[in-house]
Amino acid sequence: MTWHTAAPPDDNLPGHGRLCDVSQNALRVVIAEDEALIRLDLKEMLEEEGYSVVAEAADGEAAIEKVTALRPDLAIFDVKMPVLDGISAAERIAAERIAPVVILTAFSQRELVERARDAGAMAYLVKPFTKADLVPAIEMAVSRYSEIKALDEEVTTLKDRLEVRKLLDRAKGLLQSEHGLSEPQAFRWIQKTSMDRRLTMRKVAEAVIEGTLSASAKPAAPAAPAAPAAEEASADAKPE
Repeated sequence: MTWHTAAPPDDNLPGHGRLCDVSQNALRVVIAEDEALIRLDLKEMLEEEGYSVVAEAADGEAAIEKVTALRPDLAIFDVKMPVLDGISAAERIAAERIAPVVILTAFSQRELVERARDAGAMAYLVKPFTKADLVPAIEMAVSRYSEIKALDEEVTTLKDRLEVRKLLDRAKGLLQSEHGLSEPQAFRWIQKTSMDRRLTMRKVAEAVIEGTLSASAKPAAPAAPAAPAAEEASADAKPE
């Protein structure tokens, strides 16, 4: 996977530093991995990056119980676990909109990736991975989950949600290609612009696609104060 993490130095864009604050703000994480050594390595990686691991599990059923009870900000599940596999566990978590799920897998087969996506997983990582892989995957998962939650609040019907999702994907793609944003940054810009301008995200996405709204646009400068009215007679004018 290719991850875009750098943002151009534009005052009107959400800076990468602020995006990383998402991961540094002690996000609460539940991890589920049946191999104890991998689970320990994953926990250490997360804690070194500022995340808070609030629970661990070694099988899918235990993972669901802990996520349901603790309501974490993120869940990370291995794809192959006893009792219940990670994809099935992710599907149940996603159906209840409890938390975004990142899937860990030793394989990158297309079928497996599609199963994880269809189950509601927000991102996946292929083992072995490093912190340089882990952090962007988490940012992606949290961003996509926030997008889904925002759409649930803004759009009521499934048909409309699908339509708006397609518009958002097109708008995010334009923001990524034209301004070098990552997908999470592009969504955060759309969401912030929606709130700042009191528009729906659909309207913002349509404006980006039509070219009438750009991430490089600056707020309109305040109008210059009106010049004082000219005096009818100069100070040195002499009376007739």
